[in-house]
Amino acid sequence: EILDQGTLQMQVGGWQAPVGIQLYADGLSAAMLAISAIVLACSTFYARSYFSGKAASRSFWPLWMFLWAALNALFLSADIFNLYVTLELLGLSAVALVALSQTADGLSAAMRYLLVSLTGYLSYLMGVALLYAANGTLSIKMLATAGPASPSLSTAFALMAAGLIMKSALFPMHFWLPPAHANAPAPVSAVLSALVVKASFYILVRLWLMIFEPSINPSTAQLIGMLGAFGVIWGSVQALLAKRLKLLVAYSTVAQIGYLFLIFPLSSTPQTADTAWQGGLYFVFSHACAKAAVFLAAGTVIHAFGHDRIDELHGIVRRLPVSMFAFAVAGVSLIGLPPSGGFIAKWLYLNAALAGGQWWWCILIILGSLLATAYIFRFFSRAFSYVPEIAEGRPVPKVMEWTAFGLAVCAMILGLTAPAV
Repeated sequence: EILDQGTLQMQVGGWQAPVGIQLYADGLSAAMLAISAIVLACSTFYARSYFSGKAASRSFWPLWMFLWAALNALFLSADIFNLYVTLELLGLSAVALVALSQTADGLSAAMRYLLVSLTGYLSYLMGVALLYAANGTLSIKMLATAGPASPSLSTAFALMAAGLIMKSALFPMHFWLPPAHANAPAPVSAVLSALVVKASFYILVRLWLMIFEPSINPSTAQLIGMLGAFGVIWGSVQALLAKRLKLLVAYSTVAQIGYLFLIFPLSSTPQTADTAWQGGLYFVFSHACAKAAVFLAAGTVIHAFGHDRIDELHGIVRRLPVSMFAFAVAGVSLIGLPPSGGFIAKWLYLNAALAGGQWWWCILIILGSLLATAYIFRFFSRAFSYVPEIAEGRPVPKVMEWTAFGLAVCAMILGLTAPAV
C-alpha cells in the first residue's frame, strides 16, 4: 500500500491530532517493520529450541512478544510523546530479557542497562516538554512546520539527542552495551544488537529530518560523526582483545553503531545527502541480519560446549559446520566485503565522502574494515584450526544452526539485490 499510495495515516479512535494519537507509516517505517519481522521471526524459531526445558521460558515468551509489539508501535508512532512511551516499553522489556540469564554478571548488566535507559528517557522527556511548551503540540508533522530555529528548539534537540545517543550506545555512552549483550541469552542478544539499539537511532533520524533540521549546523553533524569514528576504532580494538566470543560480537556492535552515525556528517551537503542516506539505511538492514546471525551462532557454540572462551574453541568447525559457515558469511558483511549488504553500505558511504570532499571518513571506513577483518579472523584461526581431538559437547538442534545461517544469507541477498533496489 505504501508503494502504491505513499504514506499511510490512521487516527486512533477517530480523534484528530493534536488531541488524538496518530499512527504513521512511510517507506522507512515499512522497511524497519519488515527487517524487524525477519530478524524476530528467525530468532523466535531459535529461541524455541534454546529455551526448551528451561524454567526461564515461562517468563521469556510474554516479554519477547512485549518487546516485538513495542518495536512495531515505535516504528508507527507519529508524535514525540508516543515515541517516548514506546521507547520506554521497549527498554523495560529488553532489560527484563537480559536478566533472564539468571547469572550474577547478567543481573549486574541488566541493572546497568536499566539505569542508563532511565537516564536516557528522562533526557528525552525533558526535550519533549520543551517542545510542547513552545509549540502546544506533540505531533511530528505539526512540529515540522512550527517555525524557524530558536533557543528552545536547539535546547530540546540537545536534550533529546543526548538521551537517544545514550540509548543507542554511541561512544562514549557505550559502556552499558557490551556486558548487557554478552551476558543476555543468545536470542535476546541477537535482537538487542540487531534491532533494539537501532530504535533510538530511528527516532533520532526522524527528529533530525522532520523537526530539527533548521537548528542544526554542520559542526553538530561533524561532532556526531567524530563520536561515531571513536566508536568504530574503540569497539574494534576491544573486540580484537576480547576473551569471549559473545563479548567480541558485542564490542563489534559498538563499532558498527559508530558507522551508523557517520550518516549525519556525510549527508550534510546537498550533493551527497541521497547517497549517504541510502548507505546508512542499507547499513541498518545488512547489519541487522548479519549481527543477529553471529550472535545466534555464538549462542549455539555456548549451547554445545558450555562456554565461549575463544582460546578454547580450536577446531569446532568439525562439530558445528553450519554455525561456523553462518558466522563466516555474516562476517563477510560485517567486514564489508562484496557481494554482501555491508559492502554496498560502505561503498555508498565512500562515494558520499569523496563527493562531499570529506576524504577523512574514507580512511576511517577502510581502517574499520581492516580491524573487523582482524577480530573476525582471530576467532576463525581457532575455530578452523586442526586438533586431533575435540570435545563432544551437547547435541545442537538443527533449527538453531539453520536460523543463524538463514539470517547470514539474508545479509548476502541484500548485497546481491542492491542494483534492483
